[in-house]
Amino acid sequence: QVQLVESGGGLVQAGGSLRLSCAASARTFSSYTMGWFRQAPGKEREFVAAISWSGGWRKYADPVKGRFTISRDNAKNTVYLQMNSLKPEDTAVYYCAGSISPGKYDYWGQGTQVTVSS
Repeated sequence: QVQLVESGGGLVQAGGSLRLSCAASARTFSSYTMGWFRQAPGKEREFVAAISWSGGWRKYADPVKGRFTISRDNAKNTVYLQMNSLKPEDTAVYYCAGSISPGKYDYWGQGTQVTVSS
């Protein structure tokens, strides 16, 4: 069983920055595609960003392009989400997820709250 634990959420003013971290328990972490998702109150969960096992491929949702950066450190079994120029509409619970099967995410963290005040 793979455990994913997010950290780094909090309250920040609009225009500020936060860096989320997601630590994985699996020794096979380096073989997983990792992603970040978010869910705002009353809305469905949405994709934010993803990174391949090597870091050579990254994908971003349009609302965060140019502001968020996903990265990973396989030696530390950790994936990061650097969030800059935060907006109130970025307020959500952020989840990291791991994929070993193409097209779906198999493991999920418990989420970390990000609140951006205007």
